[in-house]
Amino acid sequence: MEAVNNNLLRALQPQDRESLSRSLTFVELASGDMLYDPGDLIEQCFFPCDAAIASFHVVTAEGEAIETALIGREGALGGIVSHGSLPAFARAVVVQGGTFAKVPLATLEALKRERLAVDRLFTRYADCFIAQTFQSVACNAIHSAEQRAARWLCGSLDRTAGNTIRITQEQLAALLGVGRAYISRVLQSFRQRGLIALHRGGLTITDEAGLRRLSCDCDALVRDHFDRVLRGVYPD
Repeated sequence: MEAVNNNLLRALQPQDRESLSRSLTFVELASGDMLYDPGDLIEQCFFPCDAAIASFHVVTAEGEAIETALIGREGALGGIVSHGSLPAFARAVVVQGGTFAKVPLATLEALKRERLAVDRLFTRYADCFIAQTFQSVACNAIHSAEQRAARWLCGSLDRTAGNTIRITQEQLAALLGVGRAYISRVLQSFRQRGLIALHRGGLTITDEAGLRRLSCDCDALVRDHFDRVLRGVYPD
């Protein structure tokens, strides 16, 4: 378990990590892979490892999917805020491919019932996840597409520990709920200011400090809450 680069799993007590490790398996998932769709029965809990990232999308009646939360090695997807089997409300999809640890949800729930420390850890994470979702709703309502794009890129940078992000302009536009032409203008503006370099299939952040100054403070507020509730779990 020590080799698993997921901060939430590493926050478990050693004996609890050992118990959970017996049921963990590892899968390599690619960008765009679906973990589950609305209405699917959630049977597995996924933990992004290393630079892997997934996100939750709310799917509208028109078929649009708007991102509500980005999850990297600080967290998990699938049944965290519930107890037992349940249908998925939001779509969960891989944003940046990589290694995911997974465990049957029934196994995780059994361990939470047996070990109070495990239950408390995941309850605290659920609180952080809900705070992140709340902040995302506020951000989408009041901040500009430019601020939100900068925020998204900085959030990805925190989780990947690298300055290159594999995402197309179409994908980023869909995640932010804006038109592709609009996000293209935003990214071109970033490029002209020396904040990013654009290339086929992604971009490279060339001025992290400048991009963070342009971003809204939503990620900083989420990080502060994580640090109060689960210090050391949110990516540095």
